Amino acid sequence: IIFKFSVLPENFECSEPLSLSVSDYQECFRKLREAETSEIVKMIASLKAEEMNQLQLVEREEIDDEEELFEAIDKLISQGINSGDVKKLQDAGIYTCNGLMMHTKKHLTGIKGLSEAKVDKICEAAEKIVNFGYMTGSDALLKRKAVIRITTGSQALDELLGGGVETSCITEAFGEFRSGKTQLAHTLCVSTQLPTNMNGGNGKVAYIDTEGTFRPDRIVPIAERFGMDPGAVLDNIIYARAYTYEHQYNLLLGLAAKMSEEPFRLLVVDSVIALFRVDFTGRGELADRQQKLAQMLSRMTKIAEEFNVAVYMTNQVIADPGGGVFISDPKKPAGGHVLAHAATIRLMFRKGKGEQRVCKVFDAPNLPEAEAISFHLFIITPGGIADAKD
Repeated sequence: IIFKFSVLPENFECSEPLSLSVSDYQECFRKLREAETSEIVKMIASLKAEEMNQLQLVEREEIDDEEELFEAIDKLISQGINSGDVKKLQDAGIYTCNGLMMHTKKHLTGIKGLSEAKVDKICEAAEKIVNFGYMTGSDALLKRKAVIRITTGSQALDELLGGGVETSCITEAFGEFRSGKTQLAHTLCVSTQLPTNMNGGNGKVAYIDTEGTFRPDRIVPIAERFGMDPGAVLDNIIYARAYTYEHQYNLLLGLAAKMSEEPFRLLVVDSVIALFRVDFTGRGELADRQQKLAQMLSRMTKIAEEFNVAVYMTNQVIADPGGGVFISDPKKPAGGHVLAHAATIRLMFRKGKGEQRVCKVFDAPNLPEAEAISFHLFIITPGGIADAKD
């Protein structure tokens, strides 16, 4: 029997057709298969090794990027600052040099054990590590490239927001009850953990609940919709229930320690105003309430910029008797001008037909006016926020 082989091992040399018996052919074919299998195994191993190297390279690049976001407060020691003073800063909730430069000297001297002379020396050392001066517009544009946009689960809503909920800024959603604010918060808790190539944030989530509306069992179907392990998703969410405005502020202060150690990409505060409306009553306490609210919003802004975190906060609405006779149900967001100026992007939610919800961009600095007044529909599904069906 004559066979002509087109695929042979490298060490097999023959230019003429081979005359083999059946047994010879079987033995030759067996060796040929072993040789091919060995080559395939080597090839797979080589590809796996190359893939692992690429993954490690990506991880190293991501780590380098993370390190560029902020400078750890421990670096002050190399500038001659006493380790005991650094510990005092950490006890006060300051874990990065960037965060240190966001505090006034008056606030820093209020930390027990830090005199004015020590604060001046600490600030001078921090200025050598972190550049908080002027930069060119090109540098600012380059810095903006670090901003991540996290999908809301609805393509229509993502398009309205220019790609999703942005990091390094505050996104506020206000509307009456059952308009979808908390449902979007739950959806973002899952989508934030998606890889960045899937429009996620590839990070953990911090959730401060002031109304008792967080439901971990709601996270499970949303995680399954995105093809993620519900247990792993829940493990990457840290949750706290706040009962007073002071408790809420202290929870925000404690986040710096966690965010300086682990990669967080989302902070949810649901809702930001509820406890202030309870703890402060009457016009006599209004000025004090607004001052405390401004301090909390300032802290949230600093967290967003210091750690490149997306801050999503929900807000309640109040009746607006002066809204106009042509508006059937006039409402406006609570919190007044203090909250309005603090939020970078403001979204107004309202109910639509059936399960449909309507979102309007109320205020945004980076969206054209034509888009800022447009409406987009979405629905609430068992798997979270999704596009409305025509």
